[in-house]
This record gives sequence, structure tokens and C-alpha cells, in this order.
Amino acid sequence: MLLLVYSFNFLDRQILSILAMPVKADLRLSDAQLGMLGGLAFAALYCTLAIPLAMLADRTSRSWVITVSLAVWSGFTALCGTAQGFAQMFLFRVGVGVGEAGGVAPSYALIADTFPPGKRARALAIYGLGIPIGSAVGVLLGGAIAAAVEWRTAFVVMGVAGLLTAPVFRLLVRDPPRGGPVERGAMRPVFGMLARKPSFWLLSLGGAAGSTAGYGIAFWLPSLMMRSFGLDLAETGRFVGALLLTGGVAGILLGGGIADRWGRRTKRAYTLVPAIAYVAGVPLMAAGLLSASWAAAFALFVVPQALVYAWPGPLLTAVQQLVPGALRSTASACFLLINNLIGLGLGSWLVGALSKALTPQLGDEALRYALLAALVFYLLAGALMAAAARVLPRDWVDE
Repeated sequence: MLLLVYSFNFLDRQILSILAMPVKADLRLSDAQLGMLGGLAFAALYCTLAIPLAMLADRTSRSWVITVSLAVWSGFTALCGTAQGFAQMFLFRVGVGVGEAGGVAPSYALIADTFPPGKRARALAIYGLGIPIGSAVGVLLGGAIAAAVEWRTAFVVMGVAGLLTAPVFRLLVRDPPRGGPVERGAMRPVFGMLARKPSFWLLSLGGAAGSTAGYGIAFWLPSLMMRSFGLDLAETGRFVGALLLTGGVAGILLGGGIADRWGRRTKRAYTLVPAIAYVAGVPLMAAGLLSASWAAAFALFVVPQALVYAWPGPLLTAVQQLVPGALRSTASACFLLINNLIGLGLGSWLVGALSKALTPQLGDEALRYALLAALVFYLLAGALMAAAARVLPRDWVDE
């Protein structure tokens, strides 16, 4: 059920990427405005509200917080289908972010309280499958519905599906025993505890750098396939959906499995796995962006797509182990604040703004080179993760 809800999380978060071209034409938006809708509008309150909602979840019922959050973001997703201009769409995307703020960190904590440390990377990796599955379903169904009817219907259908799932989740999911008691006023120390640990900052900033590239590419890749490779809306949905379901799913599962096995010998494995994967994926990703045909692009994208999706299980396990069990939701929210405020908030906007700046010289090819520039953030992420490996063992909490 957590995987299903997380799939809705990314479905509703990423559906705008496949609908970007018709939304842009209908609402008369620029690439920079589209980038804001894909990132900043969503991230504005998503990041800041995640911490108080995680604190509420740690002190009350995590499953209830997730249920209400799912209902809120699904309702605002449906409202996106009624937007008549940039301002309305911006506000509705902010609403999606408000709802999703309460869904992820409590889920991490539920999983960490259910599985022992030696299995957490794999468990969190399975949960992380919601990223490629939700994104793939969003582009496949969103593209198909928009091609058959219109883009507004796609938002409404996806939103209503989430609303119907919320009561089912609440009926089936209960909180497991927690890692320790949570006393009133016990949340404040978690911020100081994390701030004193260098590994937290390196993990968070490394994750943010990877997310800047990841969200930027995920949001703009459908538009690139239509502008530079000549695919229509439905064909683009199938291209991106197949890429996510092959490379994305394989990468997440392998990342979690390798980290748990390697992690038996050294805790550094939980940061070295994403560090190596990020750097290794860049050359093939660049070749795919510069290729001349969609078939060549797909073949070149599959392996790096898997590599850049290897991070959720290892990285989130490392973050969970920086604090005692009772404070895991709050610690996760602190990580997500930095990761998403930078990565999600800036990724799609930076690519859109660079594409707009390059358009007078490069025309429709400007987006291709804007995405190519975004790969630098994967290299930065790899460097920060490698640095985190040196300090993680001394910051680790064995619980």
C-alpha cells in the first residue's frame, strides 16, 4: 500500500511533464513558466511543510497523516484540470505540494520500523519503485488520455483515482511498533543532532545535486522527444514509460540489493553505491541526448537511467541511521527539505530557463543542450556522496 501511494505521489507530481506541450499551448506559457510549474510551484510548500507534518506523524499516527495527505494532493491534481491560466495552475500545483508534504517521510519511518537494518535498503528500494512506476503510469496514461480526449481530463482522472485510494489505504495500513518512545518536546534535538553530523549535509546536498539533474531531465525529456525527435504525444508517453519501467525499476532494485550486501562489510557502501552510479551514468546519458534517432536514444538511455535511479534504497537507509528510531520521520523530512527545495525546486526551472536563453541561437534544439548542461549536477552529486562515505561510519546510529 505504501508503494501504491508513492506511485500516486510521483504520478501526480510528474504528469505535467507529458502534458507540458498541450498545457503550454492552451495556457500560452513560456518554457520558464513551465519549469516553475514543474518545480518551484510544487516545491514551495512541499519542502517546508514536510517537517511539521513529519513531527506530527512521529507523535500521532503515521498512517493517518499519509491518508489525509493522499486525499489533499489528489484533490488538487484534479483541480489542475480546471486551470485557466498560469496563476491558477501555479496555485493548484502548490496545493499538490502541500498534500504530498505529508506522504513520504512518514512512509520511510514506517518501513524502517518494520524491517531490520540489514534489509532496510532493499525495503526502501522496493518502496522507491513508486518513482519509476508512478512516473511511467503518469506519462503513459496521461499521454494516452490527453491524445484521446484532452489534457484536462488526464488531470481529473488521475486525481479522482487517488481520492478513491485514500480510504482503502487507511483501512489496510496500521502503524507498527516504533523504534522508541516519543516524548513531547523531543523533536527539537533532532535538528541539532543532524546539524552536527557532516554526513547529513553531504548526503543532503549530494541528493539535492542528483535531484536537480534528475527532476530537470524527467520533466523536460518528453518535450525533447517531441521537439527534437519528432514523436507525438502518445508515442512520447510510450517511449518515456518504457524507459522508466526498464531502466528505472532495475536501477532501484539493484541499488538497494547491492548496498545491503556490501553494507555488511562497510557502512560506506550506502553512499558509495549512488556515488559510483551517478558518475558512471553521465557519458551514456550525454550520448543519448546527442543521438539522432529515438531508437538510438532509447538504447543509450536505458543503462544510465538504471544507474541514476540506484540512489533511493542506499541513501535513504543512511539518513534513517543518523538518528534514533523514534525520530526517523523528522530526520527524513529534514533530508527531504534540502533535497527537494534545491533539486525539485530548481531542476526543471533551471533547464527551462536555460532553454529559453538558448532558443534565439538554437531554436528547438535549445532544450537538448540545456539538458546536456544539467548532467553536471550528477557529477557533483557523485563527488559529494563519495565525500560522505568518509564520515558516515562515525555518524551511524546502530538501532
